[in-house]
Amino acid sequence: MTDNDSSREQLWSLIKDIKFAMFTTRHGNGHLHARPMTTQNQSVDEDDRLWFFMSRRDSAVADLAGEAEVNLSYADTDEHSYVSVSGKAKAVVDLVKTRSLWSKAADVWFPGGAEDPDLALVEVQITHAHYWNTKDNKMTQLYKLAKAVVTGETPKHMGDSVEVRTQ
Repeated sequence: MTDNDSSREQLWSLIKDIKFAMFTTRHGNGHLHARPMTTQNQSVDEDDRLWFFMSRRDSAVADLAGEAEVNLSYADTDEHSYVSVSGKAKAVVDLVKTRSLWSKAADVWFPGGAEDPDLALVEVQITHAHYWNTKDNKMTQLYKLAKAVVTGETPKHMGDSVEVRTQ
């Protein structure tokens, strides 16, 4: 296993239990627009893709047609882990993939099921990710921060900061 494979596995372990990602697109007027979206994968695809269901009526799908570069931000404040994923996104038509990702929770948003005409399956091909993961408990973190305040020195060893490049 390569370091990059290990980093990819760690990336997935950090985001798999986070219910929502802030999915950021660039609108046609140039503004960045973020909205909460649920990652549909059960694991990162072998070719570094994440999947989302979106409403075709939402501006996000139109944004992707104009600019494919997106950012996904994940945060688990209880575990002090934070992940930023960059990638290229597009709406795809793949009923087999849609059905394989389908869950009862998706019925709430798309009552017509996997064939709902409003449903857009969005693929994000990961190009880069960066994660920060603090392994210390809160008391240790507070101690390190308090020590930094007293000494004026930047706290050291506050956790992992890892970049993952897939392309």
